[in-house]
Amino acid sequence: MRNILTYILLATIIAIAGCKPEGKGVDDPKPAVYYWRTSLKLDSMERQFLSDNKVGKMYVRYFDIVIDKNGNLHPNATITFDDSIPAIIEVIPTIFIVNNCLEHGIDTIAPLLVKRVLQMNETHDIAGVKEMQIDCDWTATTQHAYFAFLEQMKQLLDEHGMKLSVTIRLHQLAMEAPPANYGVLMMYNTGELKDSKLRNPILDKRDVEPYMKYVADYKLTLCAAYPNFSWQLLYTGDKFRDILYSEDLSDSTLYRRVSDDKYLVVSSIDLPNYLSSNSSYTYLNAGDTVLVIKPEAASIVQVHDALSHKRPGINDQVIIYSLNNSSINNYTSSDYEKIYRP
Repeated sequence: MRNILTYILLATIIAIAGCKPEGKGVDDPKPAVYYWRTSLKLDSMERQFLSDNKVGKMYVRYFDIVIDKNGNLHPNATITFDDSIPAIIEVIPTIFIVNNCLEHGIDTIAPLLVKRVLQMNETHDIAGVKEMQIDCDWTATTQHAYFAFLEQMKQLLDEHGMKLSVTIRLHQLAMEAPPANYGVLMMYNTGELKDSKLRNPILDKRDVEPYMKYVADYKLTLCAAYPNFSWQLLYTGDKFRDILYSEDLSDSTLYRRVSDDKYLVVSSIDLPNYLSSNSSYTYLNAGDTVLVIKPEAASIVQVHDALSHKRPGINDQVIIYSLNNSSINNYTSSDYEKIYRP
């Protein structure tokens, strides 16, 4: 009788374990960062951050895939390697694909994309690459094309002994999991920008909570990425207009500080939009306001801990977005220690 009860108990444990998502955390987890600039160049502060936090992986954006007016897909904003990455850090080439590309024969470019990344690795002496990552805000409409593309990518990378990872946005948790070795759950850009009186649009636990019910049973191994960046948000009255990038708000000829995180535009100016592929400008009018926002470190830790409770192992590997000296000082060493902990 004892043997029968033991068998039943073991069978029950195995059955319960089989209902859970494959793997609790990613293989070979290490503290990690995203690097999301068009030129790879590390200053002393960034190198110190890598050392202090024992960063073992860098997810480096190599280029974007965009579509031109003729419906042709091509790489854009390719990174230049003006510096070297510490040899002890593993590099994961990351490719951002604009969602509308998925409607224009994305499957045909998978071999070209893999070939281009391998050539860039060889050209710039980036050795030991074991993985590639695809970042795309796919939707229900583009899901079929995207998944077919990932299947091709996964097969091609497997031939080179490499793995495939993908980014997962909160709204995608309610959908089928993509074919990849694991996903990175992006815990930032969770809210709306339309109203200056709304809660923090970079990360607020109240915006995350509706998606928490999907996390535990999501059928893909996950790790998590958290923000360390701030935004400069431009408003006319309470109407959101644009995000400014690294604008010098200390220039008293253009801005007047109203409070710790609010500036008044005192002189009209046209700012070049450097992130646009076309020549375009952001128009700042006297009387507009610029709000500087970032999540409180305590809010990030709160979300971090809530995720760990729902899905143990998701924080075995944490990725900070992003490695940038303008963002690093937004939080203290103690804050990063809490965010990076499993």
